[in-house]
Amino acid sequence: MKNQVTNSQSKPNYAVPLVTITLLFFMWGFITCMNDILIPYLKELFQLSYVRSLLVQFCFFGAYFVGSLVYFMISYTKGDPINKVGYKKGILFGIILAALGCILFYPAATYSIYALFLGALFVLGLGFTVLQITANAYVSLLGPEDSASSRLNLTQAFNAFGTTIAPILGGHLIFELFSEADGTFSASATRIPYLIFGGILLLVALLIAYVKLPSFKADEDEQVKGFGVLKFTHLKLGVLAIFCYVGAEVAIGSFIISLLKEIKGMEEIVSKNYLSLYWGGAMIGRFVGAISLSHTLSQSRKIIYMLGTGIVVFLLIFSIVNLTFAQISFFLLFIAANFIAFLIGRSAPARTLAIFSAVNVLLLILAMLTVGDIAMYSILGIGIFNSIMFSNIYTLSIAKLGSYTSQGSSLLVMAILGGAIMPLIQAAIADQIGVHHSFILPLICYLYILYFGIYCAKKLKNIEQTSMRSGH
Repeated sequence: MKNQVTNSQSKPNYAVPLVTITLLFFMWGFITCMNDILIPYLKELFQLSYVRSLLVQFCFFGAYFVGSLVYFMISYTKGDPINKVGYKKGILFGIILAALGCILFYPAATYSIYALFLGALFVLGLGFTVLQITANAYVSLLGPEDSASSRLNLTQAFNAFGTTIAPILGGHLIFELFSEADGTFSASATRIPYLIFGGILLLVALLIAYVKLPSFKADEDEQVKGFGVLKFTHLKLGVLAIFCYVGAEVAIGSFIISLLKEIKGMEEIVSKNYLSLYWGGAMIGRFVGAISLSHTLSQSRKIIYMLGTGIVVFLLIFSIVNLTFAQISFFLLFIAANFIAFLIGRSAPARTLAIFSAVNVLLLILAMLTVGDIAMYSILGIGIFNSIMFSNIYTLSIAKLGSYTSQGSSLLVMAILGGAIMPLIQAAIADQIGVHHSFILPLICYLYILYFGIYCAKKLKNIEQTSMRSGH
């Protein structure tokens, strides 16, 4: 799909717009990961079963499905809405809607009603749905097509930075700073933190409103209506792969605190630090992946920069979490394994996706067959191999769609519904057989992603090169 820059320059400088949007990605990741803190907190506060507590993720990610379905139906009947209003207005609308969701936590906490919390999360999820549809595509347009994947991995790395510090900072705010003096849980502990989050989002919206962002539009004759996009087999398989990936990633993050309590008797105030390692792994992998996908570096420089970046980001995580070096040093082994996997994958999206999903299958099997530290480390190591999955599945799925790309993208965002469904199913399994063995569900998800990676590598000729130019 062709795109035109309305305020065209011969060599436009997109540095300021990219930095501004990257700040948005950070806050977006931070607030999304706060759900992992809310689940054990609200479970204890309202004395909920695992299934009822996981309604947090169901409402939040269910909003992705509802919002994307509405978007798809509008595009089906009227044409692409974002092309009509522009990416900037779409991004601003998404931020304001998300900020409203944060503000709604105030009445939910004031009246201490679980349903009001779920309603606030649904509105918050709707705001992030709009951002998923607009911001990801916008970043892919801020520069040359052949570096879109690298650029997206970089912005998503900062998104992962937000998910890494959220358990630490957010856990401190809710479990300590704004909790009751006697240590008991109170709904009011969420009131001030989410007002702060909403305020920061509004400041980001104000910044984006005043920053001059380039405007992109698709050619009118290239916009499509109807269900023609469903003729692409790899897109249909990719929609299910996104469903499985987001479902598995969110389910694992949602249950880490509960798992560590079950297999190690670890309290929330300690386990939140290990939760940061899970999300921090994704940050390491995305920074390293951004370098791996770069077309401006030689292979030798890539290796040096990937190693250096992995070590620097590891030290950054170490400075954030409240753990000793002995407690976190195991992560160096996963960084090394991740680096080797990148080299074997040779930056080819389908091959790398298959390798990473195969590793996660093995880690989940090991986690369920063992207990104690080995089980814990195996689960935490999954994060670093999750790193490039969304971007690779996304780019493989929309490759060769041509004028159907926008419509295909809305279907992929709709598939983020997996983050609502899979944690709820795992919660039902956990209520029956315990948290430890409930990880059979994400295991099945990664097996399907492995199949999708192999399918794309074998069936779609030249998909590797095409997808790297498509963005996600």
